[in-house]
Amino acid sequence: MRTISWILLTIVASLTFVASLGSAYISYRSPDSDVIGQTKLADVAAGRAEVATALRARRGTAAAFAAAYAVLFLFIVLVPYRRGDVWSWWALLAGMLVLVVLTLARIPLLGTRLGAGAAWLELGIVGVALLLDVKRVSSPAVT
Repeated sequence: MRTISWILLTIVASLTFVASLGSAYISYRSPDSDVIGQTKLADVAAGRAEVATALRARRGTAAAFAAAYAVLFLFIVLVPYRRGDVWSWWALLAGMLVLVVLTLARIPLLGTRLGAGAAWLELGIVGVALLLDVKRVSSPAVT
């Protein structure tokens, strides 16, 4: 079960990293394909270059933080988590919960569900992966 757990976590981290690079690409290199809700970025900016730049920069910043999160997540999974360190199980859970809570806050605070599905999907996969190795946190000397 431990092997399946770290493999699932590695897949989630890798896909998060690839998706964040895709988002960064759209922000920095392909603004014509950037869509906000169901509206093209160009339509939202309505010819105001500074608005388009600000929106692209916000997406770029979010993509950078997502990529950094994915790299840290992947490093924790591939080194201490695979080694059996208990703290790594808790660190992965904490990171995932923060991501989900802040992403799902958009529903009551912004009145939109856009993007919430990805958080639920990631929580589901990471949750299953962590549950596969939950005995790590209850066993004092799991290796």
